[in-house]
Amino acid sequence: MFRLKLCLEDHQIYIYIVFIFIGIFCGLFFEHTQQIFEPSISVLIAILMFGMFAQVPFLSLRNKLLNFRYIFALVLSNFLLIPVLVFLLVTVFNITSTPLLIGIYLVLLTPCIDYVIVFTKLGHGNAEYMLISTPILFVLQVILLPIYFFIFLNQDFSQYIDIKPFLETFILLIVSPLLIAIILQYLSRKSNKMMKVLTLSEWIPVPFMAFVLMSVIGSQITKILSDLHVVSSVAPIYICFMILAPFIGNFSGKMFNLPVDLKRTLAFSSSTRNALVVLPLALSLPSQWSTIVTTVIVTQTLVELMSELVYIKLIPKFIII
Repeated sequence: MFRLKLCLEDHQIYIYIVFIFIGIFCGLFFEHTQQIFEPSISVLIAILMFGMFAQVPFLSLRNKLLNFRYIFALVLSNFLLIPVLVFLLVTVFNITSTPLLIGIYLVLLTPCIDYVIVFTKLGHGNAEYMLISTPILFVLQVILLPIYFFIFLNQDFSQYIDIKPFLETFILLIVSPLLIAIILQYLSRKSNKMMKVLTLSEWIPVPFMAFVLMSVIGSQITKILSDLHVVSSVAPIYICFMILAPFIGNFSGKMFNLPVDLKRTLAFSSSTRNALVVLPLALSLPSQWSTIVTTVIVTQTLVELMSELVYIKLIPKFIII
């Protein structure tokens, strides 16, 4: 069984690619794929996060909570350098349509607080530090997003920023799996049965990451194909972002003289955005904006997921000092 688990982990990229194509096939050729897959995404991510949290030795986290150099680098990268990059990309590609700008800013200015932990671990970053980062990223993006919109769009966007999706996601995808994992780890010290359950949880990350990729792509592929003119406008921006953002994270880590694993962690945090959380915000916008903004965000999700498969191979190879 251990060899099978090792085989899954060694070949996970190929597994993910197969499931991506399954998602595309289902989305294109089965009529009700979106209705089936879309509601399952949050549940699958929650299970995936539990599987990741269960492998994190939480007793050692308290020794890492006060690494201020990492926190400063995290904030610098995500909330100063990345917004500058996004503004420059929008300017270079001459995006002037308000719905397109809203979608781009919504998704690229909000760092991910959920599955980035999984990708960080797969890419040999520090999943524990990424976990510590989530409440910081969560609070700061809620505070700063209306400010970014006021600066970049020159209008007050706060009436459209609903904190509820952020809170729901944080509780469902971070707090709940985290508490269950901690309780399981505590019980496993006293019960052989709980120890077996904890051991079984090691099998969760690879298959459930594959299910997440399949569900996201399968549920959204028709939206992408129905609005190709929108996709063609924003996809080049996202591709440039995914190429440049890891360098910004790595640069921030170098500025604060952080170890290699934390530089990789910052590279993943800088590159991975909060699309699944801001999507409900897009759906709550006025009708004349909602459809376009949703397509803009979904396009970023698909570009990002494909890029993450490249990241988990290349970031460990290129960030080595």
